[in-house]
Parts: sequence; structure tokens; C-alpha cells
Amino acid sequence: MTQIDQAWGSGPSSRYEGLAEPFRPLFRSIRDTAVARDLERRLPYDEIKALRAAGFTTVRVPDEFGGAGATLPELFNLLIELSEADSNVTNSLRSHFGFTEDVLNSADPTRRELWLRRIGEKTLFGNGHSEVGDNKLQAFSTTVSSRDGRLVLNGRKYYTTGTLFADWINIAAQHENGEPVGVVVSRHSPGVEVLDDWDGFGQALTASGTTIFKDVPVEGNQVVPATARFRYSNPFYQLVHLATLAGIGRAAANDVAQLVRQRTRVFSHGNADRVAADPQILQVVGRVRGNAYAAGAIVLKVAEALQRAHESQLSRDEDRIAAAVAIAELELDQAVTVVSSLILEATTIFFDALGASSAARNLALDRYWRNARTITNHNPRVYRDRIVGDFAVNGTPPPGQYRIGTA
Repeated sequence: MTQIDQAWGSGPSSRYEGLAEPFRPLFRSIRDTAVARDLERRLPYDEIKALRAAGFTTVRVPDEFGGAGATLPELFNLLIELSEADSNVTNSLRSHFGFTEDVLNSADPTRRELWLRRIGEKTLFGNGHSEVGDNKLQAFSTTVSSRDGRLVLNGRKYYTTGTLFADWINIAAQHENGEPVGVVVSRHSPGVEVLDDWDGFGQALTASGTTIFKDVPVEGNQVVPATARFRYSNPFYQLVHLATLAGIGRAAANDVAQLVRQRTRVFSHGNADRVAADPQILQVVGRVRGNAYAAGAIVLKVAEALQRAHESQLSRDEDRIAAAVAIAELELDQAVTVVSSLILEATTIFFDALGASSAARNLALDRYWRNARTITNHNPRVYRDRIVGDFAVNGTPPPGQYRIGTA
């Protein structure tokens, strides 16, 4: 059944249905086990392994390196569908797709070919970017330094989402010369320790905990200046979160419709002999679905802006790149508060269409709100409207890369 048949709208391209169809049985399988995994806190090792084997992690890679050459709107629509199955899995793959995007845009042909070939061979990447504690706002405490004639990596990262499932880790660090750099090391290198210590009430299966690096050997060609990072990385990573939210909305909409359809008990003060015929209940179901539809449409619109930013970066025209990236960031910022609000509302009011039994733990319906609330707290939405308003009134460009730390 196509997206159009389900009234979610057409896909982002004429070939999208053919691109998505091989993955949909996997998505259904992932969805079938999502509740059990949530209740048991069972990490999605098997699910990610199956997606890798099917080539899902290579969809953005060009044909000549073994991928599908998907556009960014095609990728983000696939991420919405995956998130409808289980948002934890999408979040776990976020860093992998971010690293793929980085090397896809690399101006260094040797680096680009090396890593695209490995990704095409279904190698998986995790991340080591965020730090907690008293690290400074403009610097990382994780460092690359020389020791006995070789480079080594030392530090501690948190929110290392997906790294427990990965083969390689893409890390943000500080070179001993003071330059911020990107570093890639093997997940299985001596001195790398990945802990499953993420204790969030949502997105609990993403293994978003701590990774420790102790004298990890680093090859010179595995270090690149932070300035070489793809320019639209900020809106890219944030749009993965919005796609995830849109998928959560679809899943909630599907569940509430099915549960209302199945209900036989009615309230004496209701409006019909069947819950499925009660107009007030149907209104709630419709509102949830409408919120999910709008969120998905917004995500695809922002993905078009990211595609333009990608095409501009390939041009190497600095003025064109700067303009396209700024617009992509603004479109993303305009979307964050709206999409977040739509899905937080949807995952709250859908309980209004159901009875007290919907709070039963075995249904795990609360996971939709918990996951949506947790995702929404990433790079807080509270600042987005101000950035957009400053642009609209004063022409102020968006701030670009975001960092967190002590001032």
C-alpha cells in the first residue's frame, strides 16, 4: 500500500515507492517487536543488523559505491517510515547518516572515496560529539595529541547515540595545537569503552550513554579540521529529529484509530452505541492524524531546502553555499517549534479517544509521548522562534553551529 493510499500524501519523488518497498517488510517487523523491546529495555541489535543487511544504511551512498543514491527528501521520508516503526532505531542511525552526509560532501576525493566505499560495504558509524560536565563552550575536553611519535585520542563523551551498534566512531575533539578537529576511530580499537548508561525516560533503547577514549591510536588521515565538516550539518541533524517526531505521530495516529475501532465498551454520557461512531471520539482521532500529516509535510519541505544546500556545497561557490545553508537553517528553525508542538499534542490528546485501559503498561502507549518529549529536548526549541523572528525583523542570519558548555 502506497503513502497515497494511506492518505499520507505522495512520496518526494516518482521513484520513491520503488525505493521504499524493499524496506517496508523490515519496518513492519521492527514495529511488531517495538512494544516488547520497550517493556524489556531490549536494545535493537537485531533490528539494526537487519537494516544494514538490507542496505538501508547505504541509501544515500552513490550507485558506484554500492548505494541507492537517494536524495535528501527521499532519505527523510524513509526516516519518517522507520520512525513510525520505532523511533529508537532512527535515533540510533542518526550519526551514521550524518557521517555519510559529511563524506559525501567532502572536498577531499581520497577521503570521500575511502569512506563512501566502506559505508557502501555496510559499515556502520556512531558518534562522539557531546560532552557533559564543566567543558568550555568553545572547546572540547577530548583531545588529539602526540605521544611517542604517534597521535592518540583521550576524552569522555556522552549522548554517543548509536555507538554501541557501530563499527567506527566519528568524534569531535580538540587538537593539541588548539584546532577543533573531527576524528574517526574504530569502535573496537584498544582504549575505546562504550557504556550503556543512558537513563532517559524516552528514547531508552538508543544506547545514548558514555564512550571513553584512553590513549586510542589515531592515524593522521583519520583527522580532519572541523571547518571541513559539511556546512548544513546543523539543520541536517535536527531534521532527523523532526522526521523522527513525524514518524512517532504516524504511529500514534495508527494506534489510536485501531484501538477505537476495536472498542466495545461505551460511556453512558457518550454520543453513540459504538465508540467508532461517536463524533467526538472521531474528532480526536482526526486531530491526531492531521497533526501527524502536517508534521510529515513540513519535514519534506525542509528536506528540499537541505537538498538545495547539498547541491550548492558541491558547486564550491562560497556565496551560493552560504546563502543556501542559511535558508536551510531558517527553514529548519521555522519548523522545529511547529512540528514539536504538533506531535507533543498528538501523543497527549490521543488518550482522550480511549478509556482508562489505555494506560495499561503492556500497551506502552506512553512511549510515544516519552520519546517525543525526549527528542524535543535536544537542542531546545525555546530558542528557535527568536532566531526566526530576528531574521524576519532585522535580517539577522542564523547562528550556524551550536555548542553547549560553560560560558
